[in-house]
Amino acid sequence: MNGKGPAVLRGLLFARCHVLRMVAISCAVLVPCFWHAQIEAGDLGSHIYNAWIAQLIRQGKAPGLYLVSLWHNVLFDWLLAGAARVLGFGGAQRVVVPLTVLIFFWGAFALLGALSGRAAWLLTPCLAMLAYGYCFNMGFFNYYFSIGLACFSLAIFLGGTRGDKIAALFFLPMIYLAHPVGFSFVVGTMVYLAAKERLPGWWKLAVPMMALGGISALHWVLVRRASFDVDWEKAGPFYVLNGSDQLVLYGDQYSSLARLLVLFGVICVLVDGLLRRRDGWQGWRPFALPLELYALAFAVTALLPENVRTVPENGWMGLLVSRLTIVSALFGLSVLGCLKPRRWQLAGFLILAGAFFVFLYDDTAYLNQIERSAEELLWHVPYGTRMVADLSTLPDSRIEFVGHLAERVCVGHCFAYFNYEAPSRQFRVRAVPGSPMALDSYAKFEELVKPTYVFQERDLPLVLLYQCDEKDLTQLCLRPLAAGQTMDGIGAQRENGSAEDSK
Repeated sequence: MNGKGPAVLRGLLFARCHVLRMVAISCAVLVPCFWHAQIEAGDLGSHIYNAWIAQLIRQGKAPGLYLVSLWHNVLFDWLLAGAARVLGFGGAQRVVVPLTVLIFFWGAFALLGALSGRAAWLLTPCLAMLAYGYCFNMGFFNYYFSIGLACFSLAIFLGGTRGDKIAALFFLPMIYLAHPVGFSFVVGTMVYLAAKERLPGWWKLAVPMMALGGISALHWVLVRRASFDVDWEKAGPFYVLNGSDQLVLYGDQYSSLARLLVLFGVICVLVDGLLRRRDGWQGWRPFALPLELYALAFAVTALLPENVRTVPENGWMGLLVSRLTIVSALFGLSVLGCLKPRRWQLAGFLILAGAFFVFLYDDTAYLNQIERSAEELLWHVPYGTRMVADLSTLPDSRIEFVGHLAERVCVGHCFAYFNYEAPSRQFRVRAVPGSPMALDSYAKFEELVKPTYVFQERDLPLVLLYQCDEKDLTQLCLRPLAAGQTMDGIGAQRENGSAEDSK
């Protein structure tokens, strides 16, 4: 990991020496992409649905919709659309999602190795959990893709030579195509590392101080001077957003597992510290940069807002901190990567990863049952039916966007009238006023998705897909909406057992 020569060449030689091990690990890591009939990952359903809509727009079969040219937040969608032309949308997701997972996993592996100075074999169970953590299950695939590419770029940048730094820059256009937050992360980290490298001695301390001062000043401006909407409500207290929150998904069992993982990691560090206590400061030198980057990432997530909307007519730039803690997790794991590998550590991480994936299999199987119920209903509606979905998971779930699975089911059958991409004006698909296929403004979207909204004649025809058995949320019903009804009112009918629906 610390040999001579260009970082890219060293990486290729490393992969050549360990090709069988890497192939075996890759196969194991990809199992969750194939263990159910569908990949359940929140917003993935919306990605697939809008790739289909973009196809219809190009064919002139989507009245009131059009495409705009974007150069960010599109890379995953481009790959998905390209693969769909050859494999269909079902086959495309089975290729593009695993590809994205591998880029993230091995990018993170490379970054941990570059920061710690040794191959991160010990931490492969933790990287596998992180690869299927919050960002994956929410379906933030363009962002997820950008972080994986950013990890590769930073690993090369840390190679140390001028050629490595130039080579790392070639990733930047692709990272920006994937997502601007990933681009900001990699550029900011590169500038930070380059500044530290150029300053002598104690002057290096000025770089983290300036970074903390800058993010504190931004926090003050957003609190006191922002002229746009800023939402500070986060998933928990700032100290919970330490990176382990990426493993908190569908229920309280994940929270317990995340706490156990943090505790086990602390135990590993303490034991390692005791065993190297005779080495003095020199024994802890490898920990300095990973610890510094982790502390800085933690401060950034503590001081940034969760949601921002700069233009009232557009959608929110949402769940910013919840996404960024994946960076904290990566830097936190890089600290553990500096430990001397021991078998008991690997055994502990494997046990925790085993529990995580057992939980994940069970919860995604539950979502697959909901999707099968949606298929039984929506595959029989006339083409062009406008559908709205009111679906939820269990009350203690942190993962939103369950309704998007119905949008994937709609591909080739119906139109998801409440899909948020067109009205948010942040994606390629846009709608003109009066479009029969999608809403044209985010204000309308926010109004109509309220459970208490009273539907008018101008909104119809619409069919509502919803959970009609409060004891079994996998049982879905489909019914036409009528003027004067609310989605909340139909829910009350469900509880009273008086709805006349198609099941």
